[in-house]
Amino acid sequence: MRRYKWKKILTGVVWVLIGAGTIVLLGAAMQKKYQKQCADIKIEITGVERHMFIDEKDVLTILNAAGPVAGNKISAINLRAMETMVEKNPWVRNAEMFLDNNQLLQVRIEERQPVARVFTLEGNSFYLDSNALRLPLSEKISARVPVFTGFPSDKPKLAKPDSALLHSIVKIGQYIGTDSFWMAQVAQVAITPQSNFEMIPIVGDHVVVLGDAENVDNKFKRLYTFYRKAWLQNGINTYEKLDVQYTNQVVAVKKGITKARIDSARSKEIMNNLLASSPLSLSDSSLVISANKPTVQKVLKDTVVMVKPALPVRKSTVKPLVKSNSITQTNNKTGVKPLSKEKKSKLNLKKTVSKKRSPKSEHPKAVLQKNL
Repeated sequence: MRRYKWKKILTGVVWVLIGAGTIVLLGAAMQKKYQKQCADIKIEITGVERHMFIDEKDVLTILNAAGPVAGNKISAINLRAMETMVEKNPWVRNAEMFLDNNQLLQVRIEERQPVARVFTLEGNSFYLDSNALRLPLSEKISARVPVFTGFPSDKPKLAKPDSALLHSIVKIGQYIGTDSFWMAQVAQVAITPQSNFEMIPIVGDHVVVLGDAENVDNKFKRLYTFYRKAWLQNGINTYEKLDVQYTNQVVAVKKGITKARIDSARSKEIMNNLLASSPLSLSDSSLVISANKPTVQKVLKDTVVMVKPALPVRKSTVKPLVKSNSITQTNNKTGVKPLSKEKKSKLNLKKTVSKKRSPKSEHPKAVLQKNL
């Protein structure tokens, strides 16, 4: 029993000595390693798909800002401080560093990738990454990403609605950026004052109303289906507006209808102003405008425009001729009773006298009847 206890104690002591020796050896090895110098720096940048806004030269510049790292003692290198320094660059998402057994400083950097470029109302510009973080422009490279115009704010700290708008931009930008067709078709996406989106295409003279960023994949799928089917039948320049913000439908507005609506509203305004200055009553001056083209007629179907009518035509007081059975006399008068023989002789006498007085006059002068 005692022999067993002594054996157990001896085993424990041996293990303790082995552990202590190991620690001493590791400490000595570490101490020896720290006295060595950094041989070189090896940099690996990940997260780069199409653009590289930070390269090895930029990283080396940051690392050597406080002094050369390569050739310096390992004990003098503060890895954590250097990681923090590199991560201050807006294009660096994460940085990790360590020294391997060959005294090489391994630097692994994850770069941020832009998903959209945004122009503000004041004309400034910045990039957005997948986390809706604003990134500065680069002098070395310009990223080929979807362009958004009309962002309302340039402030460093955004209000909640503007911050939510940035996340909507990221959602639409990521969808467009991952599809080669839409990357080739979308020229820019305009932000409306209501924080909605309108897409301006490269091919086609029209505007696509997207609405908000909800169900953006379904909206673009319906738009793509419309492009394939409708344009093969009607042509690429038939429509001036396509609205896909409504569920399971595409509202297409043909060219000319919008202008007809504007002209109709303008005409109505002008005519109402004229009517307001006219003494005529409204009941006598109603006019419904119609158009020859079916599209315009549809727009103006329910449009009533008030106009000032022309002056009324004065009725003629001349009575129309009426056929009569009256006896016609030699004096060209109608409706007169026959003359007696005595009056007839007196009339013939007067005619004879008048002929003698004016021989040149062979026929009686016509007497024009004056209009009343």
